[in-house]
Amino acid sequence: MFKKVFVTSLCFLFLLLNSIGLKGQPPTGPMVVSPKINTDKTVTFSYLAPKAKEVMLSGQFEKKPVSMKKDSIGIWSVTVGPIEPDIYPYNFIVDGLSVMDPANVDYFPNERFKGSLLDVPGDTPLIHSMQDVPHGKITYEYYPSVKGTTGSLVVYTPPGYEKNPSKKYPVFYLISGTTDTEEDWYKVGRTNFIMDNLIAQGKAVPMIIVMPYGNIEARIAEQTGGAKPEDPSGRENKEAVTRALNFSEDMINNIIPYIEKNYNVISDKNSRAIGGFSRGGGQTLRTAFGNMDKFGSICCFSAYLSTQEMEAQYKNVVDNPEKTNKDLKLLWISVGNEDFLYKQTEEFMGYLKGKNINYKSLVTTGGHTWMNTKKFLNASVQLLFK
Repeated sequence: MFKKVFVTSLCFLFLLLNSIGLKGQPPTGPMVVSPKINTDKTVTFSYLAPKAKEVMLSGQFEKKPVSMKKDSIGIWSVTVGPIEPDIYPYNFIVDGLSVMDPANVDYFPNERFKGSLLDVPGDTPLIHSMQDVPHGKITYEYYPSVKGTTGSLVVYTPPGYEKNPSKKYPVFYLISGTTDTEEDWYKVGRTNFIMDNLIAQGKAVPMIIVMPYGNIEARIAEQTGGAKPEDPSGRENKEAVTRALNFSEDMINNIIPYIEKNYNVISDKNSRAIGGFSRGGGQTLRTAFGNMDKFGSICCFSAYLSTQEMEAQYKNVVDNPEKTNKDLKLLWISVGNEDFLYKQTEEFMGYLKGKNINYKSLVTTGGHTWMNTKKFLNASVQLLFK
């Protein structure tokens, strides 16, 4: 009796508050559809801002921001393209202020900026598109981390994982870049769909993919009431290296034990891989080279280590190439030829070659973008655990 009365009372209260709230709501204004992908792959973007003096579109599909035009009711619009099918971040610049597209629920989960995502489909399915194949599962996990904080992970489990609890899987630890969060490889890189498609095609081994948040210092500050620290000014300075090593400790001491306790994994070196993009690539190299007994495969996307750091910290890796080549089933390095880290990455590959360290590489067109990371992941993951 009490439960029925309680539920009825709650329903009445909800309806009452909702009706009061609706009466107090301001007019919603005209309906805005944005982005609108046209049949010729041009895309129309729109933004409602009747009082704005200038609105511009900024996106990685354009070399520079594009001016938008306002209609009689205050909707600014522009059509650009055709745009090559892919996923691109974009935003509007409204009187000098960058904002997301409020008509688009698909956004870029970055910790320093928030952009929207444009997904232009191909005439044939792209590597990251959702296709009619068995799908894996995405789970958000929280684990005990450094200094009493709680760390966050996004975990992909392959199709059929839950149906056979006795089956164990290899694990790929996949780290995103500077200012990215644990969601980027999932929401921007579409790791789950790439893996679903490759597994269905028999091109990739079914595996668990663990996507952690790489900014340990920011998490500590957030959970202890401190201010989020600025990002290091360089990739080779002491602060950047210290932060990378802090992440390595968290990976080895906290993340891997948590995953191996809570998931059906094969917990040996050759069934454990690590990879990352940009800052995550640097974290990958330092974690793997500093713990050669933990990982059988390494995937480095748009990242490098300097010759000085390799000689000072990882001579055991390069001074015994026969052992290193035997220890690693795969050392993969990818970069775009317009990437601002292209030169350093090329020098890193040249250094490894001079030391007789075996590696596989992929150099694409394009820059330091998430459009390229999908290509890097698609190519490298097909070689893992085989």
